Amino acid sequence: MFRTGFLVRAGHTLLTWVTTLILFLHDTDLRRCEERGELLLPLLFFFLVVMSVLLYFAVSLMDPGFVLTDTVKGVEGSNEEMESMIPQTSTPPRLRRCGYCLLQQPMRAKHCQTCQHCVRRFDHHCPWIENCVGERNHRWFIVYLLVQLLALLWALHIALSGFSPGATWELWFRLNGFLLAALLVVGVFSVVAALLLGCHLYLASINCTTWEFMSRHRISYLKNCEHEENPFDRGFFCNLLDFFCICRTVMWEQVYKRNTLNPA
Repeated sequence: MFRTGFLVRAGHTLLTWVTTLILFLHDTDLRRCEERGELLLPLLFFFLVVMSVLLYFAVSLMDPGFVLTDTVKGVEGSNEEMESMIPQTSTPPRLRRCGYCLLQQPMRAKHCQTCQHCVRRFDHHCPWIENCVGERNHRWFIVYLLVQLLALLWALHIALSGFSPGATWELWFRLNGFLLAALLVVGVFSVVAALLLGCHLYLASINCTTWEFMSRHRISYLKNCEHEENPFDRGFFCNLLDFFCICRTVMWEQVYKRNTLNPA
């Protein structure tokens, strides 16, 4: 139960719906709209919350790009594939076999000890979704963060609209205690979601992953590059187009910046 992430996903779902229920039951803008018979805004907010939950489960349960078989057969094939992706003027990094699952790792893949698999274009293992973020679900992870942030910011506005005055502090806490708790939860998650969304959009715009950004000094195909050089960077617009385009397959291992040898 713990390893499959059941408790984490159940906790996320419970927290989401309890917070939503508090916002609907207190004297907030949502409740006032309902009482006036104006159902458009409450329905839109409810739809946004449902979308965020569905995207959460989609990203959480999606295959992030697990490497399940050796995709490159033989040493010769390996060298040919590497030569097509790595500059001829530099020493191609040797395709290594994973020490855990014993499969040949493509470039930009990394073994996740939590998921017990190598993941293509590995970004990070996210404990909140209890899944890796990689080649197949990274773009959907960013879409989820965007929808979640919109829902949280709207919930923040709704929560602030519902506080009732009290004659004493004790009475005020009795009237607004649950709403205050919801406000604190929504506020904290709004900050986290905004920071994560900003970081991942920046990394997508330079065609880099969190793992590569944080550990480039330990990665064979990056540690010999010049300072802050990214061999996979095609430019801001091309990177974002490749990242969010779902109508074609992108070769994430393709190198675009090639070093030239200085003349002797």
